[in-house]
Amino acid sequence: MSAANAILGRPWIWSFLGAGVVWLAAIAFTGGYGGGGMLTAALSLAVFMVVVGVGQMFVITLGPGNVDLSLPANIGLASAVAMKTMAGDDRLVVLGLAAALLSGLAVGVANYLLIWALRIPPIIATMSASFIIQSVDISYGRGLQIKPPPGFADFANIQLLGIPLLAILTALFAWGAHVALHRTVWGRSVTAIGQNIHAARLAGIKVEPARFATYALCGMLGGLNGALLAGYFRGANVDIGNEYLLASIAVVVIGGTSVSGGKANLPGVWGAALFLVLLLTMLNTFGVSAGVRLVATGLIIVAVITAAGGEREAR
Repeated sequence: MSAANAILGRPWIWSFLGAGVVWLAAIAFTGGYGGGGMLTAALSLAVFMVVVGVGQMFVITLGPGNVDLSLPANIGLASAVAMKTMAGDDRLVVLGLAAALLSGLAVGVANYLLIWALRIPPIIATMSASFIIQSVDISYGRGLQIKPPPGFADFANIQLLGIPLLAILTALFAWGAHVALHRTVWGRSVTAIGQNIHAARLAGIKVEPARFATYALCGMLGGLNGALLAGYFRGANVDIGNEYLLASIAVVVIGGTSVSGGKANLPGVWGAALFLVLLLTMLNTFGVSAGVRLVATGLIIVAVITAAGGEREAR
């Protein structure tokens, strides 16, 4: 009993349990047909939520008001930059990925400079940056018809024993991010800043370098996500990142990270991503409209935040 309580006491376990329940409900509705394919598809699509979710998680952990609203525009621009750099040539894949990472890094650095130099609240700074990036993206990537190199597109869709290769690599990346969060000076600094920024300064933590690195990392992960999405869907698109604003915040909150900062939960990002993808798949199976799907996602986020707030208040 104590072992079960210890497991259930971990916040991330509930996101995985929720994903399992939704998967079983979808299988029951279809009479057991396509369960394995549904799980494979969920793993494939969850990858992109996890990549941006990890970056968003570190930003949100910095404390109240910290959130990156520029991610959708960042992803769209990076997808165009990557595809133009690769130019359909497999020999230029590494260069294209580097260009996407640099594009995302530039966005992350710009976000931080707006916050630090101009003292603009993060939510306003990143939203303002988003409009600027969208304008650049429209002029740079609108009507872009360049397809990804065949080898890169195949890589983004390859499966090993029914498990997407990207999912395996992303799981390894998530493990590395988990280690960085709990075992490195930077990761512990991010958590300390989120708990109390003034106490962190008094403790000698270099607050601004840690915040800079966090926003830069989030920007780079957005850029990487843009390149991977372009490869997976076989083409860049200005709007390719639109759904990842809500998704990146949802996987962080549902996964157990505190919206008030100072408490991150990386395994929960994976569970929440699978839960959301399977939920949307189930709603699609039921024939639910896109509007209702968005409402359902929003209500779930509100419910999780309310539950977390009630728990903190009880404590």
